[in-house]
Formats: sequence, structure tokens, C-alpha cells
Amino acid sequence: MPSLIVEPLNKQQFIMDRDDRKRNKNIGKNFMCRLQGMFSHSSSSERLTLEDTQQWSQSLERLLDSKYGLATFRNFLKSEYSDENIEFWLTCEDYKKIKSSFRMSSRAKKIYEQFVKAESPKEINIDYHTREQIKRNIKSPTLHCFEEAQKIVYGLMERDSYPRFLRSDIYRTLLENLSADAAKG
Repeated sequence: MPSLIVEPLNKQQFIMDRDDRKRNKNIGKNFMCRLQGMFSHSSSSERLTLEDTQQWSQSLERLLDSKYGLATFRNFLKSEYSDENIEFWLTCEDYKKIKSSFRMSSRAKKIYEQFVKAESPKEINIDYHTREQIKRNIKSPTLHCFEEAQKIVYGLMERDSYPRFLRSDIYRTLLENLSADAAKG
């Protein structure tokens, strides 16, 4: 009698797995189309290629240096509800380009309120000491007042989010679709 119960469950599990694979493949194709569409104004030489996509697996830096890679990684993190780290890192990269001390002060306070302050809307995972250091730094902000937190967040993404991204259906399906397109010629 138990085998009758187990067998239908296995068959049902197989059907669910097959359906999941189909759904993930469609998600990957749809995402690839959206990704290409986001940058459709770019010249054809800047289109997403299999080689570029494969290079994303070499390092997080390589991934973030690619406009398609960054967009794909952000999408992946949003799907996991864990995009605060990349948002903080990108915001800090923009912050470092500020020339005006008035704008720097205003922006530093905004970054602190949004990402650093305990219980903030997009609170990043940093230690108490770093959080307090930033709190002191923004009283007289410099281009480097978020540097330590940015290093911590980059390290978290590199050790945690990035490896998950490389194993994700989004990335694997994107590679498969680009491989299939390349094989067609």
C-alpha cells in the first residue's frame, strides 16, 4: 500500500520539476529579450554576447563592469529581495563623483538615512563599529566616508550573492539561450 502512495508523488514531482524547468526557461528567454530591449538604443557591436556573458563568471568586478551584467545581477537580487547591497554600492560609486561640498553633505545624510542607520528602509548588513564611524564621518563628509562600508558590502556580495547568481536559473538560462543563438549562427 505505501508504494501506491509514493509512486504518484514521484510522478507528480517529476511533472512539477518539468514544469519548473519550462517556466525557468521562459523566464530566461523573457528576461533576455527585456535585457536586450533595455539597451536597444546601443549599437549592434554593444549587444549582449555569449562571450561577454561567460566572462561574468570570472569575477564580480567583471560582472559589474558590464552594463548587461549589472542589470542582470540587479534583477537577480531583486528577485531574492536582497538588492540593498548593490543599491548601496552603486549609490556610493555615484557619491564618489560629487564635486560640490554642499551636495556631498546633503547626499551623505541621505545615504546614511536610507542604507546605514539602524532600521533604515534598505539597511545594509554592517557591524556596529562601521555604522558608528559613518555616523561620525557624515558630520564632515568626504568622498571616503562610506569606503569601509562599501568594502564590507562588496565582500558580502562577492562571497554570498555572486556565487548564488552564477548558479541561478536567470544566469544559466541566459547562457543556454545565447549558446543556442550562437550555434544557429
